[in-house]
Amino acid sequence: MIASKVKFAASLYALMSISFWGISFVSTKAVLDKLDLYTLLVLRFGIGALFLLVLLALKRYPLRIPLKYIPHLIVLGILGVFVHQVIQATALLTINASAAGWIISFSPVFTVILSVFFLHEKMTVLKASGMIVAIIGVLLVTTSNNQQSFQLPINVGYLLMILSTLNWAIYSVLLKRLHIQLPSLVITFYMCLIGFILTTPFLIRNRGWEKMPFLTSVEWAHLLFLGVFVSGVAYWYWAKALEVLEVLEASQVSVFLYLEPVATLVTAILLLQEKIIPVSILGGIIIIMGVILVNGRLLTFLKSLPWRNKNL
Repeated sequence: MIASKVKFAASLYALMSISFWGISFVSTKAVLDKLDLYTLLVLRFGIGALFLLVLLALKRYPLRIPLKYIPHLIVLGILGVFVHQVIQATALLTINASAAGWIISFSPVFTVILSVFFLHEKMTVLKASGMIVAIIGVLLVTTSNNQQSFQLPINVGYLLMILSTLNWAIYSVLLKRLHIQLPSLVITFYMCLIGFILTTPFLIRNRGWEKMPFLTSVEWAHLLFLGVFVSGVAYWYWAKALEVLEVLEASQVSVFLYLEPVATLVTAILLLQEKIIPVSILGGIIIIMGVILVNGRLLTFLKSLPWRNKNL
C-alpha cells in the first residue's frame, strides 16, 4: 500500500512537471514579443531562484553544500538550465509553440543514443526502428508549414529545437552518472541561481529593464508562471520523481515526456490561437510512437489502451 502511494505521488510529480514544461513554450512565445531573450530569462530565473529560496527557508534546508558537488552543479546548471533555455527561447522566435512541443518529445531518442556510447547499453533492432520512425515524424513536423511537404524548411528555429533535445539528453545522462547526494530542492535552487547569474550580464548589456514597464498584467502573469512553476516547481518535481522511481524501479519517468507536446498543443490553441495543422499532428504522433519503440515501451503502451487484448 505504501509503495503504491509513493509511486502515485512520483507519477503525479512527473505529470505536473511535464504539463508545466509543455505550457512553458506558450508563455515564452507570448512574452518574447515585448522582451528580448535574455531579459526574459533573467526575470524567469530570478523569480524561480527567489521562490525556491523561500521554500528552502520554510523547510529549513541548509544552503551550504560540499565543495565536491560545486563543479557538478555548475555543469548541470549551464547545460540543463542556461544553455537549454537559451536555445529553446531562441528557437521560439521563428517557430510556433506547438511545433516546439512536438520536437522536444524527440529527446528520449538522443538519450538512448548517448546511453549506448557512454552507459554501454545495447542498440537493438527495435530501438533502431523506433529512431527511424521518430526521425520521419520530425521531418513531418518541420515541413508541415511548407506547401511542398517534404521540402526541408530553411528555418534555424527547427534546428535549434532539435539541438535542445540533444542538449537535454546530454544533461539527463550526465545527471544519472553524477549521483549528487543532495535534496532535489537544493539542487534545483542552485541550478536556477546559476541560470540567473549567467544571464544577468546580457540584461545589463541590452538595458533590458527599460522594456519592463511596458509589460501588461497578462505578460507578467506569464513571467510569474515561467519563474515559479517552470523554472522552480517543474525542475524540483522532476528531480523528486526521478529519485522515487529510481529507488522503486517502478517505471521510466521518460514515459511522461510523451504528454508534453499535448499540453503545448492545447495551450497554444487556447492562448495563442495557433492553427491546427493535420500534418504536424500526424508527425507528432509518429514521433511519440517512434520514441515508444526506442524505449522498448510498445507492449506496455498497448496494454494501457482501453480496448487492449487481455492476452498481451
